[in-house]
Amino acid sequence: MAEAVSDISGSTKKLNLYGGWRAAFPFLLPSLIGFFFFFLLPTGRGIYLSFTDWNLLANSGDFIGAENYDRLFDDSLFWKSVRVTIWYVVINIVTQTLLAIGIAVVMDRLTKSAFVRAVVLLPYLIPNVIVTLLFVWLLDPSFGIINEFIASIPIIGFESTYFTSIDGVIPTIAAVMTWRHMGYTALLIFAGLQTIPKSLYEAAALDGASELQILRRITVPLLRPVLALVLVITVIGSFQVFDAVQVGTGGFGGRPGGPINQSRVIYLYIFENAFNFNDLGYASAISVVLLVVLMIVTAFQLKILRAGESDLA
Repeated sequence: MAEAVSDISGSTKKLNLYGGWRAAFPFLLPSLIGFFFFFLLPTGRGIYLSFTDWNLLANSGDFIGAENYDRLFDDSLFWKSVRVTIWYVVINIVTQTLLAIGIAVVMDRLTKSAFVRAVVLLPYLIPNVIVTLLFVWLLDPSFGIINEFIASIPIIGFESTYFTSIDGVIPTIAAVMTWRHMGYTALLIFAGLQTIPKSLYEAAALDGASELQILRRITVPLLRPVLALVLVITVIGSFQVFDAVQVGTGGFGGRPGGPINQSRVIYLYIFENAFNFNDLGYASAISVVLLVVLMIVTAFQLKILRAGESDLA
C-alpha cells in the first residue's frame, strides 16, 4: 500500500512539473528566440570565423585551423591590449565599487527620496559617447572648465593633458566611466541594503560600534550576494570598454588607442583587426579568447563570493 502511494505521489510530482513547463514555455519562447538568434547563433558564427582567414570585403575565407590562435602568442600588441585592459578594469572596479557602496549607505541612512535616486541615476542615462565627449571638452588643455579650475590650484606636477597623457589616459577614462556608472551600481547596492534588518544596526549602535565597524561587520558581509552580482556586471562591462576609448583618445583628430598604444584596450584591438585591417578571422579568435576569459572570471567570482548563499538565512 505504501509503495502504491509513493508511486502515485511521484507520478503527481512529475505531472505537475511537466504541466508547469507547458504553462511557462509560451512566456519563455520570445526570450528563447532572441537568445538563440542574437546570442547563440552569433557566438557559434564567431567561433567558426576564428578558424578561418575571413575577408570582409570578399565575404569569404578559407579554413586555416588554429593559426589565428597561434598568432596570439607572438602578438605583442595583443598582450599590450590585455595589460591595458586589466589596468583599466582594476581602477574602474575599485573606484566604482567603493564610491557606490558609500553613496548607497548615505542614501539608506539619510534619505530614501525618489528624487535623490533619480539624480544619482541620471549620469547612467547619458550614452557613453556623449559623456566622454563632454569630458573631452571639460578637460581640454586650452579651454576646459575643469582643467582651468584645477590649474588655478598650485599643485606640483599638475598634468593638463589627460586624454593624451601616457600615464594618465587610462586613469582618466576610468574616472569618466566611474562617474557615469557609479549611480547605477549604488542603486543596486541600495536595493540590497533594504533586505538587511534594521534591528541589526540598532543593536550594533547600542553596543557602541562605530560607522566603520558597522560597515565592515554588518553591511558588507550581508550584502555579499548583491556585491557578487554587482562585481560580475561591472567586471564584464569594464572588459568591454570601447566607445569611451574611441571617443576620448580619438577626440578631435587624434588616434584611438593613443598615445603610443597606452589606451588600446582589447575591444578596440578587436575592432581594428576586423574593420581597419580586414582580418575578421583573427579578430574573432581574440573575441573567443575574451569570451572564455570572462566565463572563467565570472565563475571564479561567483565561487569565491559564494553568490548563492546569504548570511541572513
